[in-house]
Amino acid sequence: MHTHPSLDESSLDKIGIWEDAGEIVAVAHYESELGEAFFQFHPGYTHLKPVLLEYAERNFYGETETGQRYVRAYINDFDGEFESLARSRGYTLDERYPRPISQFIIPQPFPPIQLPDGFRVKSAADDNNLVKIHRVLWRGFNHPGEPPQDGMDGIKGRRKMQSGPNFRKDLTIVVEAPNGDFVSFCGMWFESRNKIAYVEPVATDPDFRRMGLGRAAVWEGIRRCGELGATVAFVGSDQDFYGAIGFTKRFDTNCWTKYL
Repeated sequence: MHTHPSLDESSLDKIGIWEDAGEIVAVAHYESELGEAFFQFHPGYTHLKPVLLEYAERNFYGETETGQRYVRAYINDFDGEFESLARSRGYTLDERYPRPISQFIIPQPFPPIQLPDGFRVKSAADDNNLVKIHRVLWRGFNHPGEPPQDGMDGIKGRRKMQSGPNFRKDLTIVVEAPNGDFVSFCGMWFESRNKIAYVEPVATDPDFRRMGLGRAAVWEGIRRCGELGATVAFVGSDQDFYGAIGFTKRFDTNCWTKYL
């Protein structure tokens, strides 16, 4: 969140943190801009849910073009208590903005990773060429033409995304084509305390899809996290691509909207 180019940094002071005896027990925050609300809480502090939701309404509201205030609260679909609370406070389920979560149980040993002849897997620790990384992500997310180079939409934004304390070049995977271009990309995040890997983002150049390159990039990132001790990988998607390479959907983080 804090290193994403689209983050509204003007409202970071609105993020709410609750502590007990010097330990953080809950957080309410937005992810990129006001109008959205996310909640993290220790299992022993679920009684704070009403407080977190009220805090979001006071601090995270966005405004429509006509000036109508709203909050989109994201709640896991297995948390019936929280969903009931939101409903009682006037929220309605908004099916336009689901956030699915899928998981991949990391096998040991990891299966072989194969690529077409002439292609090879590398990491940013081997070659952190931001111009090539920027191009594969730009094209991989179906933007037309060649990518801009200036501003937060360009190389500056890619550099910012690599500035976070949890970013690791050795877990940032690319597939290099025979001509030297990066044509597939997988960002990977390792969280050592809970032994999990998180996949974000994944993109393949449209000219090189359906060749197994995206699968190779994702699997290589997961394999490396497995060597570090991760037992499971998660991704915020239920696209067919992830199902085809071994992910299974676990739950949705549903959007509940309230107009204030």
